Amino acid sequence: MGTISSLVHVTYNSSSNSDPSVAQKWRMARYNPQNKRSGLNQQSLRDLALTYVGRFATTRVRLIRYLERKLRERGWEGEDAPDIEALAESFAELGYIDDSAYARMKGASMERRGLGVRRITATLQSDGVTEGDRTEAEAQARDGRWESADILARKKRIGPYALEDAQRHDPKLREKQIAAFIRAGHDFATARAWVECAPDEFPERSE
Repeated sequence: MGTISSLVHVTYNSSSNSDPSVAQKWRMARYNPQNKRSGLNQQSLRDLALTYVGRFATTRVRLIRYLERKLRERGWEGEDAPDIEALAESFAELGYIDDSAYARMKGASMERRGLGVRRITATLQSDGVTEGDRTEAEAQARDGRWESADILARKKRIGPYALEDAQRHDPKLREKQIAAFIRAGHDFATARAWVECAPDEFPERSE
């Protein structure tokens, strides 16, 4: 439970002892005239969570963030703050959420877009996937890094896919192309290997 708490974005600043409690703040939202719907309760909160996980592949942290946003928008009808972390954990135990499966699916999708290991890891971290749940996805990304670099080179018309050989002799263009690989999450050696290739010549695969 503590691990999820450390990953979820802190919505409210509780540094001051005079600040209202989380439950009070959620109840305050109920009185906002802009709120056109009634405040949430345990059942409606669970219903929202079920709808969300039914529509989207997600993680525990992403579900918590979604429910926090809904609570800010609609307020809370109960006296005690809702335990949304416990709700997310129960969904994981029931198999409605699987962070490891999400990581594998997300990683594979990003690979097909030509993105590398570093970019995939950063995205999974942002989605709240712990290191343990990222293990398989990161191994998968490392195994497929050459193929994803190929995809990126083809999309950007770099190296083997360049329209003319003169492109690789332009220092500024070469620098720009290497930067594109780095931004996509590939390492410098991989970027250089693809950028330095002449049209229709492919780099030797490195491990």
